[in-house]
Formats: sequence, structure tokens, C-alpha cells
Amino acid sequence: MKHTLIAPSILSADFTKLGEEIENVIAAGADMIHFDVMDNHFVPNLTVGPLVCAAIHPRCSKTPIDVHLMTDPVDSLIEPFAKAGASHITFHPEASRHIDRSLQLIKKHGCKTGLAFNPATSLDYLEYVLPKLDLILIMAVNPGFGGQSFIPEMLEKIKRTREIIGKSGFAIDLAVDGGVNKDNTKQIQEAGANILIAGTAIFRAPNYKKAIQDLR
Repeated sequence: MKHTLIAPSILSADFTKLGEEIENVIAAGADMIHFDVMDNHFVPNLTVGPLVCAAIHPRCSKTPIDVHLMTDPVDSLIEPFAKAGASHITFHPEASRHIDRSLQLIKKHGCKTGLAFNPATSLDYLEYVLPKLDLILIMAVNPGFGGQSFIPEMLEKIKRTREIIGKSGFAIDLAVDGGVNKDNTKQIQEAGANILIAGTAIFRAPNYKKAIQDLR
């Protein structure tokens, strides 16, 4: 297993002082910044775009920005986010007409690739694209809003995904997003995840450093 990385989701940050919030969680030990992009079409919410990513990029210094596209379509957003400073770009297979082409496009623009799976989305999509993936993201809630509770059945899906990665022989990260907190982080890590994405559990905590340590 890889070392566990903590990726605070800015969806739960105070947007009136977003740059400061990002600097504070990085100083507290965050390994990545998770950047949720929602289009009020693929998911029922509307968040931020490439301009905000470009604005926070200087605040991140050497900390990777993991852009999670909850949008449909995805291809037209890949280049703008790559230029805005994204290090990883993750999308949902249902939102791409040609998954392999979207993955190639992400690589072309110098970013690491990720594929995200909603709770009811089958892992069958992985069969022909594993060699092109750097990250697999398991959603433990239905995407759209922060503060939701972890769906317990997703532990089995995390385990299954870790088995698929292990059998493939590829060095693919396994991330989990949705309802991650100090009460379930041990189970999630034991199931095979090595990247924990958390919004409320970090940004709503009185002490960011302790919140990140508790998760790790």
C-alpha cells in the first residue's frame, strides 16, 4: 500500500478567503488540493471553473491541484484546467462519449489522469483503460453537495477496486470522496484507499492540523 495522502476539498472552504484557506490547510499537512467542478447538469450544483483554479494555483506552490470534473461534456474543459494549473484531472465515464480519447487528451496537456465512479456506477469501465490511469476515485456519496454521510456499501467497492489495481500491476492511486471523517477513515484505508478526500471534516474543524492528522 502507498502512503496515505490527504486532499482537502475546497467545496467546504470559506470562499470569502479561499486563498488563505488553501494556504492554511497546506501548512497543516495537506498533500493535495481537491477542486470540485460541478455544472448543474451532470450533478445538481454549480461551483467553480478554470479562472478560480488559475487564481489559487500560485497559493499552492508545490502542492498538486486535483481537479474533479463533475461535468458533461468533459473534453472542452481539459485544456483550460490544464493551463490553469491542474496537476490531475478526473472525470466520470458516463460524461465522456469516448473515455479513451478523454484520457489521451488529459495526458497530452501534461496532467495525470483519473476516472471517478459514482456509487451505482459499474467498475466495468476500467477493463480497457487501466494502462492509461493514474488515479481511480470512488465516490462514497452521490455527488453534488458536501456534508453527506458515507454510504457503507462503498467499502466493498473500494476493496474490489484495490483488487483490480493489484492484479493489473499498474501504480494507480485509489481515492475516496464523500463522507470521509475520523470515524471511518481506518475502514476506508483498510479497504485499500491511499488518498482521502475530505471537505467538511477538515474545513469545518477548529484545528486543520489535528483534523488532517486524525484522518491520516
